[in-house]
Amino acid sequence: MELAHSLLLNEEALSKIPDNKKPVFVFEWLRFLDKVLVAAQKSDIKEKQKQLVAQLTSQISESPGPPTRKLLARNLATIFSVGDTFDLFETLNKCNDIIKNRDDSPSYLPTRLAAIACLGAMYEKLGRMTGRSYEETVQILIKSLKNAESQGRTEIMSTLEKVIKGLGSAGNSTYKDVYKATKQCMTDRSMVVRFAAAKCMSQLVNEAPFMYTSELETVSSLCFRALDGSNYDVRCAVAKLLGNLMSTTQSPKAVNTAKWKQPKLDDCLNLLSVGFLKGGIGSGNINREIRVGVTHAYIEFVKSMGGLWLERNISVFLNHILDLVANPKATPTHVDAVYARKCILFIIRSAIGGLLGEKAQIAAAKEISQVIVKQMNIVGEATAESDGRPSNSDIVGSQHVLVCALHELGSLVLRLGTSASPLVAEPATGIIEPVVSVLIHPSHAARLAASWCLGSISRALPSQLTPLMDRCVERMDKLKTSPEAVSGYSSALAALLGGVYQCPLGIPHAKGKQLFNLSEELLRTASQNSRLSLQRTQSGWLLLGSLMTLGPAVVKNHLPRMLLLWKNAFPRSVKELDAEKQRGDSFTWQVTLEARSGALGAMNSFLLHCRDLVTEDVIRRLLAPLKCALLMFTQLPWVIKQYGTHLKASAAMVRLRLYDVLSQLPPESFEGTYTDLLRELVAEFTLTDNPANTTTSLLRAMCHVDDSVILGSWLQETDHKAIEDQLQPNSASGSGALEHDSQSLFARCPASEPIPGPLPLGVAVIDSSVRLYGLVFPRVAHKHRLQMLQHFIECIKQAKSVRQQAVQMNIFTSVLCALKNLADAKESLGPDEVKKSAFNLIMGALSSTNPILRCAAGEALGRMTQVVGDSRFIADMAQYSFNSLKSARDVINRTGHSLALGCLHRYVGGMGSGQHLNTSVSILLALAQDSNSPVVQVWALHALGLIADSGGPMFRSYVEPTLSLVLQLLLSVPPSTVDVHQCLGKCLSALITSLGPELQGNSSAIATARMYCLVCCAIMQDHPDSLVQAEAITCLQQLHMFAPRHVNLTSLVPHLCATLASSHLLLRRAAVGCLRQLVTREAGEVSDQALTLAGDGTNEDSIVTETGLEGLLFGMMDTETDGKLISDVQDTLVSLLQSLATQNLTRWLLLLKGVLSASTDSGSTGPLESGLQDNKDKDDDDEEEDAELEFKANQPDVTHPTVAPRWPTRVFATECLQKILVACEGVQANFDLELAREIKMKTSNENLLVLHLSELVRMAFIAATSDSNQLRLAGLSALQDIITKFATVPEPEFPGHVILEQFQAQVSAALRPAFSPDTSSDVTAAACDVCSTWIGSGVARDLNDLRRVHQLLVSSLAKLNAGKSQSPLYNESAVTMEKLAVLGAWAEVYIVAVEREHEKETKPPREEDDYGESSRESLLSLVQPELPTLSQNWLGALRDYAYLSLPTEYSSQLPSDGGTFYHPDTVDNAKPHYKKRWTPILHALAIWLHETGFSVGEMNKESDKNSTVPANAPANMKREEINSDRFYLILGICVEALSNPQTVLTTHAVNGILKALCAVLTSEWPKQQIGVDPILSKEVLNVMHRVFLTQESVYTEFLAVEVVKAVLLAGKDCLQQDRTKTKEKEMEASTSSSESMDISESSSLGDGGEEGDIIPEKSVVYAALEVCLCVISRQIPALNPSAPSTGFQVPTRHTKISDENCSLVASILLILADLPNLCSKNGSTSILPTILFLITGVLREMSNKGAERKSPVVVQGCLTALRTLCSSLFLDDEDVGNKWRELLKSALITVLQNAKPNDDKPAMDEVTLLATITMFLVWGPDEIAQTPAIQTQCVGVFKDCWGSKNPEVQMKCLQMFTSVIQKLDKKKATSYIRGVAAKFLEYLLILKDDKSGLDSQHALVTASLNFAEVLVDKAEEDKRLTLLSLLLPVLVSFLVDENKYASVSKTTQAIHDDCLNRLVKVGPMYPEQFKTIMTSNADLKLKLGLAIKHSQTVASSQKKTEMAANRQKLNQPAKPTIALKTNFGNFAAS
Repeated sequence: MELAHSLLLNEEALSKIPDNKKPVFVFEWLRFLDKVLVAAQKSDIKEKQKQLVAQLTSQISESPGPPTRKLLARNLATIFSVGDTFDLFETLNKCNDIIKNRDDSPSYLPTRLAAIACLGAMYEKLGRMTGRSYEETVQILIKSLKNAESQGRTEIMSTLEKVIKGLGSAGNSTYKDVYKATKQCMTDRSMVVRFAAAKCMSQLVNEAPFMYTSELETVSSLCFRALDGSNYDVRCAVAKLLGNLMSTTQSPKAVNTAKWKQPKLDDCLNLLSVGFLKGGIGSGNINREIRVGVTHAYIEFVKSMGGLWLERNISVFLNHILDLVANPKATPTHVDAVYARKCILFIIRSAIGGLLGEKAQIAAAKEISQVIVKQMNIVGEATAESDGRPSNSDIVGSQHVLVCALHELGSLVLRLGTSASPLVAEPATGIIEPVVSVLIHPSHAARLAASWCLGSISRALPSQLTPLMDRCVERMDKLKTSPEAVSGYSSALAALLGGVYQCPLGIPHAKGKQLFNLSEELLRTASQNSRLSLQRTQSGWLLLGSLMTLGPAVVKNHLPRMLLLWKNAFPRSVKELDAEKQRGDSFTWQVTLEARSGALGAMNSFLLHCRDLVTEDVIRRLLAPLKCALLMFTQLPWVIKQYGTHLKASAAMVRLRLYDVLSQLPPESFEGTYTDLLRELVAEFTLTDNPANTTTSLLRAMCHVDDSVILGSWLQETDHKAIEDQLQPNSASGSGALEHDSQSLFARCPASEPIPGPLPLGVAVIDSSVRLYGLVFPRVAHKHRLQMLQHFIECIKQAKSVRQQAVQMNIFTSVLCALKNLADAKESLGPDEVKKSAFNLIMGALSSTNPILRCAAGEALGRMTQVVGDSRFIADMAQYSFNSLKSARDVINRTGHSLALGCLHRYVGGMGSGQHLNTSVSILLALAQDSNSPVVQVWALHALGLIADSGGPMFRSYVEPTLSLVLQLLLSVPPSTVDVHQCLGKCLSALITSLGPELQGNSSAIATARMYCLVCCAIMQDHPDSLVQAEAITCLQQLHMFAPRHVNLTSLVPHLCATLASSHLLLRRAAVGCLRQLVTREAGEVSDQALTLAGDGTNEDSIVTETGLEGLLFGMMDTETDGKLISDVQDTLVSLLQSLATQNLTRWLLLLKGVLSASTDSGSTGPLESGLQDNKDKDDDDEEEDAELEFKANQPDVTHPTVAPRWPTRVFATECLQKILVACEGVQANFDLELAREIKMKTSNENLLVLHLSELVRMAFIAATSDSNQLRLAGLSALQDIITKFATVPEPEFPGHVILEQFQAQVSAALRPAFSPDTSSDVTAAACDVCSTWIGSGVARDLNDLRRVHQLLVSSLAKLNAGKSQSPLYNESAVTMEKLAVLGAWAEVYIVAVEREHEKETKPPREEDDYGESSRESLLSLVQPELPTLSQNWLGALRDYAYLSLPTEYSSQLPSDGGTFYHPDTVDNAKPHYKKRWTPILHALAIWLHETGFSVGEMNKESDKNSTVPANAPANMKREEINSDRFYLILGICVEALSNPQTVLTTHAVNGILKALCAVLTSEWPKQQIGVDPILSKEVLNVMHRVFLTQESVYTEFLAVEVVKAVLLAGKDCLQQDRTKTKEKEMEASTSSSESMDISESSSLGDGGEEGDIIPEKSVVYAALEVCLCVISRQIPALNPSAPSTGFQVPTRHTKISDENCSLVASILLILADLPNLCSKNGSTSILPTILFLITGVLREMSNKGAERKSPVVVQGCLTALRTLCSSLFLDDEDVGNKWRELLKSALITVLQNAKPNDDKPAMDEVTLLATITMFLVWGPDEIAQTPAIQTQCVGVFKDCWGSKNPEVQMKCLQMFTSVIQKLDKKKATSYIRGVAAKFLEYLLILKDDKSGLDSQHALVTASLNFAEVLVDKAEEDKRLTLLSLLLPVLVSFLVDENKYASVSKTTQAIHDDCLNRLVKVGPMYPEQFKTIMTSNADLKLKLGLAIKHSQTVASSQKKTEMAANRQKLNQPAKPTIALKTNFGNFAAS
């Protein structure tokens, strides 16, 4: 196919390929040409143009298929527009000649169609360049129209449209003729022709003035006729024409002439209303297709006029539209009224909801409320005139207007959310009063609509919920004698209760109780007044049903009374039932039936919303009344017959409710009633007692979702679903209305369809019976299944014509439902006779004339094979269909059995049906080529797609032939048979999936398949139908997934962007879905491609602006209402953001700023464009101006302003802002202003977050101060993130300051509104968090700046004590949330304040900064005044939390009147708020108690009140009690939280808990408590052990170490006190008694006791050892004693340990060393081996020679620990001293052993070894140094180290050895000196003679001399002279000659000075020896004398120099402290 890619057609290659592939080759050439010619220059094609034109015109005669002719025409037109036009007229004439040809044979048709298409393309592209040739062409086309078939007529209409478009006003002379021809086509029987004609007419309207002048009425009535019998596409096209026509009459270009006067707006609207009311074609009945079409037209008209026009004419428009539904002609029957209301609502919703911004919508809502007032006034007047009873016509008219107005008002307010608050701010002008007034309207429908509207207002504005409830209850009480008032206000209450679940803050708990009592009162008083009994009964049960929606928390208290009410609503026995039958009249029976349906409705609501309360016992108690209800059914026919048919509706409602209730219960629970129940159910849906032919609405839902292609149910997926539904056959989906079922007021609706639409009662009962039948069927015995199936066959046989179809549809729905449930339950269908009956039933419907029945039968067959699961049965089914397809010639059988095969494969899968695959595919491929019957093609292709989808790898061998067929059909099937193309798309999609990743391959077969797929996609992309285009996009998406390299994004992305503006929902969904996938992999490329479309603005058609794809997607979020689409748009934006935002930060922030700062009136332009306008000046001074950005519309677009972003879009934009903050985290420059400015200077890169800080703050500020609560919450959250991220970023220009300081005003201004009294609790709670973050961040260090925010927190404290008296708006848990947020915020602030205070104390005082005096005050001084109140409340909150943390079995221990901050009935709602806030509160309280030292005096009087201590108790006892309560509360909460495996705590929370524990345990009083209680200490240590095991953060582990230290210190102090006391007692005892005590009692105190046994269960020391071992073995796995038993390889070298972890291990080692102090004498000897083992083990592991990193901290920790042990008092103890000494010796020997290298370990680091030995020798007991074995080894170590080549080791060796001999006395030191000293002295003697390397050995020389001096000091008198005679010559040898002194190096000079000082010092110390040596050696004496003399000379000269310098300094004038910037030197004295 590569040969097709050339400018001229490669005719040689074409001739060589097979005939069946030639069309593909030509099409591929034309595709290539299409791409090339557009980009070509005239010069490029000049030479070849003639040949190219000839080739193209010759192709016209080659019978091209539809896609080919379209491309052919486009290429011809492009050639003449790019190249020369000399062949143009010849080509036009050729085409004209082809059209004139009289050949009518089918083979000539493609040629004629191609010629017509070519003409169209050329006229459209070249326009007036074609001269006057158009006249002839137009006449030829009109003439050939008479004899043309439908394809020809369509093509001619399309060409005429293009002619008009191309010529414009130049072709005026022929337009009248075109108009006449088009008029006939407008009512053509072929819908495709009508569609083309409507488009042609639309073009005429644009160019021919007579269309909207003289012919206006004719055209409009013609449009009405065209709508009669139309399909969806025709309705859309005709509506566009009508809307365009009417808007043209109102546009300025419609100039008045003498003959024609411009019609007024009313005239135009009245013209449209004619179609809506009469159908415009004179028939009496309303034509629904025309009405729906006119509904479309109204919307098109408003869209054409624009949003600004609508805003100005909203009153006229609303009144006109609502008058339509008031007209009796629009509502002759109830169903028509429902349909008319749907249409009216759809018009208003599309106009107001789609075209107006939020401010304009608020104005529209006010306008609607005026309409409501007007209508109520009319009803009032009519009532007054007719003596209290309004006339029926007035009520009927007004009720429909009111229903529409109220529904629109409710929807409008719902969409506005809290932005709608201006609508309720003023009671006089607000919307609530008018809505409430409708609640007493005589019409039930109007009352329900008003109720729903009030419910919507309360959901949008939750603050109105409680006041509205109170108002309704109050009004109901006042008007309790009015039936309308009782009914209206109770339904309003039901709607309000039904909306509570959508209000997170809920309603006060008492409201549930109040309304429950009201319901009971209504039911109790129902029988007192017969005029009101019906309404009171209905209202009572309606209210009870709605109360159930409040959930188990509210209902559980009332459940016993409810069960009693249900029990009393039904007769108790058959006897009572019979007795009831004998008495009463028509009215009492009506009331009884209403009561029972109400009771069942409430029961259903209970089962739906309170599943937690539905226990087996409750089910058992519910079943008694249910069985009575079922028994009652048998009596109902008699009752209806006896008392009148008006009871039928009430009886049906009872049945409906019973079926619904039973559907909610487990089917096994009512097994005993199956016989009676099934009889009722079967009679219900087989219409046994029902004369109407009612059908179920569930059949489409029961069929597979993929079957929408053959059912046409894709209309459900259009924007016009709401009105198109009413035209669907056999479906009641469009006829839903509130009045059909009052209980739908509290039903939960999806967000996309907020208005509940219960179906008519007749349909709803059948639906419910079908659902219940499906649930019961799997549990019925096989014989009953057989009876029922046979009964169904009999029912179908007996029914005739329409009724038969209705019965059949109901039966099939129930059978499908049953089969589905059988499959889900994994049950079998039954024995062969059941299968046979089911098979016969299904086969009867497979040949039904109704397509939906055939579809259902196919689906049933598939499901049946799935349930049966028997291969023989499957084979029989398949064979039956094969035989039928081979023999059948009629369409019905062919279609039915084709689908049967598809369904068979779908439900059995490729493996189960593999043996039938070949036959199935071959038959279906043959049927798919049956061009004579497109219907057969559709069903065959659909079945083929199903098989391909389910076949898996088994289908792979059939992919190529199927793909060839798909391509062949796409090239040849006319576009008018849209269904075929849709099925081809589905089929292609299945084939691509089947090929899967193979598509990436390079083999020729795969390349061909891939090319075929791409060609198919290209054909479908170019198809006029939206569904086919959507399929093309889906296929391309799949191709991109499997073979991304082969999908060309440069063409796909522009196509997708253009598609986003499509009017078809399915197409927009497909485009966004595809984009979503593309951006996950190639976000950058997609974004860049989209931006190229914006370009320089030359491409007028492009909808992409400079904001790119992102701006376009943000715009879609404001106009779309489909939830799935919006979700995909958001996902796409998030993917783009995460991939691109960090590189294009400036662009993204401008985009978000445009969304957030746009004004909300509809007159504003696109916010995104304005956001990206001139935004270069980023000066921070223009904050205020910028916050009030003005957006001006571009002049041409004034009438159609872009809708400003709505609040959900702005919330999403704020969330995106937060995501950007997170995405930027990795790069330091984003949070460092200095670095960012440097980068900007060097690279001009502005994409760094810190450079845009002012914009970030501004955006967060705008969001936080908006009028939408959701946006405020998002804004506050963003502000908190910004503060957290930038709090520590310094301001380079002002050192010591941070950049956020300049935004203090914005932060406090953003927070202030959240603390106003009318703000909802959740916003205030969020603001409290931001306050604490801001104050705690330390940005504002000046207290004057902080006070603004601090004051807000102070004001919020008032709420802690308020709220009890005033009537609450929200649930008590909302108050809990707010109060806890305030306490939490104060806690955070207090924690930070105390931390800062401690930092100040530990840090040295700094120089005073710019803040002056105020900075000297501390943050703590702001918190201090509030602490008495706060501490009390913190304690209360913690006590509450402790209660709420108890397991459910202890719930009886909870206080009955609730806690300090929670209500006893809202415990479950309050728990999450406590969980969120308790950690900072705990931490703060712990700190406060620590700071006050657990002093009771700090607690206010409340504490005494709360204390359980009696008033007359001693004062000290009271204090102990209170302290004990507080201490154990805090400790208990901490221990529970840290040890509960179900509690998930963040690291931050764990840190807070540990800090709190530290604070508490370091206070004196708690120390005493925990010290005396070893079990408590052990418990805390065990919890710390768990913390070490579960937490990864090193900081957390450090905190845990502090807690361990605190516990051990408390124990140690307590033990010390006990020992002291015991010793004092012993002293007293020893003085008083002459007998000496054998054993000192004090020695047995501590762990281990007298015997020294450490008992694990009781020992604190053991628990501490566990903790220490845990930490050490986690950091150093080699020391884990259980490691060998795990089977894992223990690492022999541990080098990868961080500095923090080293510090952690070091602190644990110090704890280890301190543990013996907690033991008794004998106990200490028990644990010492373990401690020494661990310390020496750590030393061994952390000081290997081979370690990559040394761990000096750990080594130092080990040495300190060993030093502590070596200094222990136990060493001096006569009982255990020896044991201790032995153990310490062993430890040193162990260290020495470990130091030697072996197979596993390298040798120990020399320096560490030296330090350890020195430590033991210096600090350890004397015995260690004296042990010969140790001496020998130590001396060896010193020698080895001195022999090291490493100067550092030699140095340490010298220093350490010096320390050792200094510490040891002369006797003990001797052996060491003998072993090592000679080596060191030898070094000095060598240096004496050879000073070549002296400079590098300065430190070593100094250390050697130090050693020599110590050695001299230690020597005995007789040996000292010898040593000095060695040392003095060495010292003198280092002295430098005075003449050379200045020239030698600094090191040599330093050594000279040092040696001289030493000599001067040694002389007086040992005068005799000194004298002896000096006198015996004259050279020494001379050299020393000269050196001293030189030294004195140098010293005196230095002194003189210093004195001179000081004198000069005194004479100089002082330098001024203030430097003058101006130079005054030029001013001479005058």
